[in-house]
Amino acid sequence: MINACRDFLDLAETHSRKWQRALQYEREQRTRLEETIEQLAKQHNSLERACRGAPTLPSSSTEVSSTSKARVRRIKGETSDEDEETEYFDAMENAPEFITVTTDPTRHRRTGSNISGTSSDQTETWNLDDHAFDCQHQASFSAESRGVKSNRKRRTQIPDKPNYSLNLWSIMKNCIGKELSKIPMPVNFNEPLSMLQRLTEDLEYHELLDKAARCDSPAEQMCYVAAFSVSSYSTTTHRTAKPFNPLLGETFELDRREESGFRSLCEQVSHHPPAAAHHVYSKHGWTLWQEITIASKFRGKYLSIMPLGTIHLQFNCGGNHYVWRKVTSTVHNIIVGKLWIDQSGEIEIINSKTKDKCQLKFSPYSYFSRECARKVTGMVTDSESKASYVLSGTWDEKMEFAKVVESSQDGTSCEGKQKTVYQTLPPKVLWRKYPLPDNAENMYYFSELALTLNELESGTAPTDSRLRPDQRLMENGEWEEANVEKQRLEEKQRAVRRSREAEVATAAEEGREHEPYQPVWFEKKEDPITGEEVYVYKGGYWECKETQDWKTCPDIF
Repeated sequence: MINACRDFLDLAETHSRKWQRALQYEREQRTRLEETIEQLAKQHNSLERACRGAPTLPSSSTEVSSTSKARVRRIKGETSDEDEETEYFDAMENAPEFITVTTDPTRHRRTGSNISGTSSDQTETWNLDDHAFDCQHQASFSAESRGVKSNRKRRTQIPDKPNYSLNLWSIMKNCIGKELSKIPMPVNFNEPLSMLQRLTEDLEYHELLDKAARCDSPAEQMCYVAAFSVSSYSTTTHRTAKPFNPLLGETFELDRREESGFRSLCEQVSHHPPAAAHHVYSKHGWTLWQEITIASKFRGKYLSIMPLGTIHLQFNCGGNHYVWRKVTSTVHNIIVGKLWIDQSGEIEIINSKTKDKCQLKFSPYSYFSRECARKVTGMVTDSESKASYVLSGTWDEKMEFAKVVESSQDGTSCEGKQKTVYQTLPPKVLWRKYPLPDNAENMYYFSELALTLNELESGTAPTDSRLRPDQRLMENGEWEEANVEKQRLEEKQRAVRRSREAEVATAAEEGREHEPYQPVWFEKKEDPITGEEVYVYKGGYWECKETQDWKTCPDIF
């Protein structure tokens, strides 16, 4: 009993120190918040004096007070339960601390010509009621995303996922630190889609690019491109299953010209390391291409998935060319608990023509953080680093943007850093996630688009992922047969690789050159922007589809 009491005392003292640190932290946060509010009050005071001194603005005390009631959003700040109108966002680590003040748009409409970089016409277009704007966006999203109804009715469900139990740790415990693509995995951990189809899922919110193509302002266009880059992660919230590793030479096409105006083609161009090339053309005025190599490492408690490669997006009108890379995805609770996925890191989107930039930060989830989970914040700046838009939201729900109408320096923070105050118009919704279909939890949490990706279509190449037999068996719920077929396909691929290696060795002994494996629809070229050697679409696929001439396709299934 004495020993137990002594242990309890030690434990109590340890927890006491922990709570004392927590209390001290909260006191410091409260002090910082008070300092921020004090500085904000000073800023409002100076704004009020400026309003009274401006000849074009009325000096009515009621209008001045309405301006002083502007909603405040402090970026890189702390949350407070005392003020429900206040939102705080983390800035990029290498960016200066700044504050955004949401102002009354009617004030800036009257003085828009006096604000640097903002015309009165531009401000008029932003002077919309928040509810009306959101309704307008929601209506346009639903209309444009679903597109014109085609004669073909797409499927809305797949067979329910069978309830198979398998110990993941029994397979993964001997694979710590290894490349995931080299680990033989049963289909029990897969979803009935290939990585090529998952890559095509990035186009679920293609209407954002259609909207971006109609933007006259490069800065506003950048906002839609940023929202598109974030939207590609919205499908990963519940998708903890692993997609099939594509076989070398495997392809996947998505022809949605009739519904949505675009054509997409993916091809697995390398097996070790696994790399896929992707090309999309839209009749709405944009072209997207990328080469993505997936590097994955099992760390014991979690799995890191690092997409390597550059995404390119070019608009026909204006010639703006955007370049960015993906962030790291992490699968947690590999050993014990329910699997969940988080996104973390930074995305820097660069317009190679105008040198505009958008810096997006994906904040990693923290149990001890009081901020919302899956948070994304960002800033759009021009070639001279002048801010034009503030972005905020979450990668699994929605993104908003607010136009910056004025900026000023406002002393120093308690850490001694210089703070920039941005006055912004009220935020508007850029993108909002579509709800999942009914019974999605039994269909691998597939979205409406994902449910249609593995639907059989006539006329596709014989290497198309829809024709992969093990993946088809798994979708139909025949998992044991799918595992047998998966082993057969992988052994067939190994035999082809051994034969190719033998030919290379024979050519080397005979002193002659041997051409390495070449993809069918993509070729390697130097990227003029990044200087990297990347695979780009060389053409010919859609022409071969029209004539059904597939003699250049390898026999992989």
